[in-house]
Amino acid sequence: MINLGFRDIAHNLGRYLATSFGLGLLIGVTLTMAGVYRGMIDDAKVIIKNTQADIWVVQKGTLGPYAEPSTLHDDFYRAIRGLPGIAGVGNVLYLTMQVRLGPREVRVMLAGFQPGHIGEPTHFIAGRPISRSHFEAVADEKTGFSVGDRILIRTQEFTVVGLTQRMVSSGGDPMLFVTLKDAQEIQFLKESEAVQNDRSRLSANPRLNRPGVPGLLDALEENLFSNQNVNAILVRVASGWEAEAVARNIRRWKHFQAYTQEGMQEILIAKMIAMASKQIGLFLVILTIVSGAIVALTIYTMTMGKIKEIAILKLIGTKNRTISGMILQEALGLGIIGFILGKIAATLWAPVFPRYVLLENADSIRAFMLTLVICSLASLLAIRAALKADPASAIGG
Repeated sequence: MINLGFRDIAHNLGRYLATSFGLGLLIGVTLTMAGVYRGMIDDAKVIIKNTQADIWVVQKGTLGPYAEPSTLHDDFYRAIRGLPGIAGVGNVLYLTMQVRLGPREVRVMLAGFQPGHIGEPTHFIAGRPISRSHFEAVADEKTGFSVGDRILIRTQEFTVVGLTQRMVSSGGDPMLFVTLKDAQEIQFLKESEAVQNDRSRLSANPRLNRPGVPGLLDALEENLFSNQNVNAILVRVASGWEAEAVARNIRRWKHFQAYTQEGMQEILIAKMIAMASKQIGLFLVILTIVSGAIVALTIYTMTMGKIKEIAILKLIGTKNRTISGMILQEALGLGIIGFILGKIAATLWAPVFPRYVLLENADSIRAFMLTLVICSLASLLAIRAALKADPASAIGG
């Protein structure tokens, strides 16, 4: 028996392939959105892994340097270092900002670290680590910088001496590493005009110039204009010690907040990415509904265009199961071609996507199975119309 589905596809090949292409783009976007979500989770895990820390010590009552502001004096690390179970410590400072290379501006997460301590950049692909105490930087390749570039950070010029790979913030911004002293000046040091204005305001305050409190004004000025602060202290736990036990001691005896890798990962994924995951999930649902509507409309239109041929088949005794199978073949063929095109499209544009896109095979398999289910359900409307066709209409003209 002639397969009416294949014959109809061949007769309307242009429209069929065009619809498959449109469906493929939707599937490609769906796979990319799922990949962006996977990439966000991977970015959160990477930033935790790349710090090479077991514990993050931050200001009490805060969620840490990646989620919200945290300020500690940079000499607190000495108190942490003296606790049992500590193998190493390092001050770090993070600041999201714009930096300039000529006329081009790039948004980065600036990371200040102590050379030789925890928090140094890793995964070098070009250049060298920072060797000078000032005005050298190491950039992630996503910044688009090259070794030797001279970039402007606030009012200071830095030379890029090295490039790293997969060193990004939880928000996807590429990281730019400088020494801790440079980062402190960038974040906390005020311009001379701002310093002069603040000094004038302090001097004009009569409550700060009372004879009974000598030195109060000087003390306030020193505190106001100090830049000896950091966002977190990274801790490496000694062999044989549990990170949670050490973190518990820090919280108990030093009155800081301390997070282990598991706790910091929960903050980044469960709290910071939660809203983005809901938005991506909603987009996936919308794209699924739109894809199903496109398949249903296409198959229904093609079926109604050959309703007379279907009536003839019913007149000569063709079973409803055979007619339904023909229509289902068209729908599944549409889905299979669309998925192949979508998978190819997602693979091609993923490397140039602004965010890291992680395409996992498990997600592709689930997407393929979901595509077949959607196409099968979408064909039901056309199958229902075909089965209601009156065989007598084949004779009536």
